[in-house]
Amino acid sequence: MTILSPSAGSHGSGWLAVIGIFVPPVVATVSLFAIARLFGIPTDQPYSVLATLGFIITLVVYREMAAVSLTFARRPRDFLQRSLGAWAVVVSCLALLGFALQYGEVFSRRVLLTWAVITPLSIAVFQFWAYVFFVQNAVRTRNAVIAGVGDLSRRLAQAIASQPNLGLQLVGWFEDRSADRIGPTENRPLLGKLLDLPAYIKLHPVDVIYIALPIKHEERTRLLLDELHDTTASIYFVPDIFVFDLIQSRVDVIDGIPVLALCETPFFGVNGLIKRMSDLCFASVLLLLAAPAMLATAVGVALTTPGSIIFKQRRYGLDGREITVYKFRSMLSSDDSATVIQAQRNDNRITPFGRFIRRYSLDELPQLVNVLQGRMSLVGPRPHAVAHNEQYRRLIKGYMIRHKVAPGITGLAQIRGYRGETQNIEQMKSRVESDLEYLRRWSLALDVKILAITILRVFSDPKAY
Repeated sequence: MTILSPSAGSHGSGWLAVIGIFVPPVVATVSLFAIARLFGIPTDQPYSVLATLGFIITLVVYREMAAVSLTFARRPRDFLQRSLGAWAVVVSCLALLGFALQYGEVFSRRVLLTWAVITPLSIAVFQFWAYVFFVQNAVRTRNAVIAGVGDLSRRLAQAIASQPNLGLQLVGWFEDRSADRIGPTENRPLLGKLLDLPAYIKLHPVDVIYIALPIKHEERTRLLLDELHDTTASIYFVPDIFVFDLIQSRVDVIDGIPVLALCETPFFGVNGLIKRMSDLCFASVLLLLAAPAMLATAVGVALTTPGSIIFKQRRYGLDGREITVYKFRSMLSSDDSATVIQAQRNDNRITPFGRFIRRYSLDELPQLVNVLQGRMSLVGPRPHAVAHNEQYRRLIKGYMIRHKVAPGITGLAQIRGYRGETQNIEQMKSRVESDLEYLRRWSLALDVKILAITILRVFSDPKAY
């Protein structure tokens, strides 16, 4: 659970943004030019291009993988670990671009190697110094109370206790039920009933009030807020939204009206741009690298399989809209009707050459074109045939939520072994659960991890048939 600390919001949010978003690309750019000059290398146009690309990629990657907050880190080692992980992704992206553009020979290898080693350390040092000097010292401890005792408010109390950098200290609770009925209160006293709270804060220093009453107790919440109308304490309402299956929940404001998102795509706003740019970058490089294999596969299909080389099938894409997905033909039949029979082990519809390309997922390579078209993504829930979608959407709760993002060539479900034929409803449920977990957890780092595991398993996946 993430808590917004009022002290953090008023004193340190601006510095947090600077430290987390702008320090890494600035340090990366400055260190590149400094190292080049140290080795006596002219910082001409190629280095300016590299610095520009490095600045942009570092800005995006560190924002996604090493964002700084009051709960981000407490020790220098934490900053260093995240910086090393994020910088590894930056270097990988730049290496792929250099390989694709054949630009690597222009640069001094001593400069690049030194830059690659020194930069993540420098970023971690500058971030930690700025964090301690500008943010941590600005946060003062504030007293907080919670109105309402329940599972959600206990989680809130545990989070406050486990995250001292929030600058909050829980003083106690207010609840109408008696102490013997409410159970544990995280070693903090029950200070009174709900309507005792206004009188209490007039006599005691309370800076923050969390109202964590169930949604059904609207009247009690309204009465309590009426009584608190003249307090100077910050008041936060903590709605019990965990009764719902949350997908990328967040709070927005529309013309001053707060709206709570319970189910939303993770690719909202700048995340959508990050996802699309990473797809275009990686798919272009992979398509270039895979071109010889695709040409050989196309020739093999043409010589061994009747019909067209490319098999097209209707599937559901983003927001449930119908798309056409490309694959190299590997079967004698072309199922795309109201009933589609999944490929099975030793399926007699699969041609001998088709069995080979399916074994090593070569039949999926044309979907890189789908990615460039914007119909698919490299990573996301695998698209199912329209017939299967119509079947499972009636049987599995939340099935269609997986279409809040573009379908992927690979996904979290696939690296967990949920690919190929689904022999029963439970297997499909497990696949969907992994797809929804991907929507909840998405990050650029997760995409890179899934891609890396997928590539490693191409030659050893027992369910590729």
